[in-house]
Amino acid sequence: MGARAGAWAPVPRLGRVVVLDEHDEAYQEESAPTWHARDVVVERARRAGIPVVLVSPCPTLEALAWGRLEVPSRAVERRGWPAIDLVDRREEDPAAGMLTEPLAALLRRGGRVVCVVNRTGRSRLSACAACRELVTCTECGGAMAHPSGDVLRCTRCGVERPVLCALCGATRMRVLRPGVSRLRDELAALIGEDVDEVTGASGGDPPTTRVVIGTEAALHRVARADAVAFLDVDQELLAPRERAREQALALVARAARLVRGREQHGRLLLQTRRPEDVVLQAALHADPDRVRAAEEETRRALGLSPFRAVALVSGAAAAAFVAALGRPPGVEVQAGPGGEWRLRADDHQVLCDALAAVERPPGRLRVEVDPLRS
Repeated sequence: MGARAGAWAPVPRLGRVVVLDEHDEAYQEESAPTWHARDVVVERARRAGIPVVLVSPCPTLEALAWGRLEVPSRAVERRGWPAIDLVDRREEDPAAGMLTEPLAALLRRGGRVVCVVNRTGRSRLSACAACRELVTCTECGGAMAHPSGDVLRCTRCGVERPVLCALCGATRMRVLRPGVSRLRDELAALIGEDVDEVTGASGGDPPTTRVVIGTEAALHRVARADAVAFLDVDQELLAPRERAREQALALVARAARLVRGREQHGRLLLQTRRPEDVVLQAALHADPDRVRAAEEETRRALGLSPFRAVALVSGAAAAAFVAALGRPPGVEVQAGPGGEWRLRADDHQVLCDALAAVERPPGRLRVEVDPLRS
């Protein structure tokens, strides 16, 4: 039994392998050389000719591609999910605050409540000032940002279009910028109680107040809650990452585990301007397979993992490495922002052989195969 490092544990006569929460990003080693504990133990099991079981409330496409899916009955699956309230904010002013009346009602009920809003490392959301619709990419559904005054650029796939609302044609946009610290003060004033703030940089003892606000780190620092409220779940749905929908569902599933199922009166509140999004509908109906079907179609069409092998090359030596790599047969090389390079191939053997054939240049270099947060 072990965490990420347990994937390398010497186990004589290994008989079988079980990976709990195979979707968890904590299995990814961030320092170079990067590796994923799930992938390591799956390969160990393959070489040893033994069975492996991957367990998850929201299996990744990689896991689903490796074996047979076993699921509980629909009745059992529904009981495992809490009651979910979707707060549709499409008719509200985009500049309105995060503290809605449904959220205030939830806080007044009593019990411990965790409020989640990610303000760091997330996409910049824009909304049409006229019709209040979120500005999203018509190609991949990602968030559109304003790199210049006369163009919108998708933060996920890079597609550009004029500053124009796809729904009503208006040309004036508003940028939405929630903030944890300011919201903590507003929550404290609303309920007349102290509110603890939790972020990835928070240290010390776990939060002790009845109401806690923070980034997703709060879902790991609080052991038990009666309700979790995502103040702006659209930040997760529209994050500039290829796996955004898959990761958003995993985050909602983490919150659901914190509050337990319907029989324990657990409750999730999701504030959104995209109530019909497949991730939210999957959670609402306790049917994660809806996301699998949508993700498979999108990622297969765009040639993304796991349907193609992808590597991200970064660091000071990245340009020299890619120059030495050249254009090997079967490998596409694409320059990205910030000095990063993305390599694609039809399978991992072709990609890894091409990477291994290049002599490492001096300087900092990071090569990440099938990156999770790109």
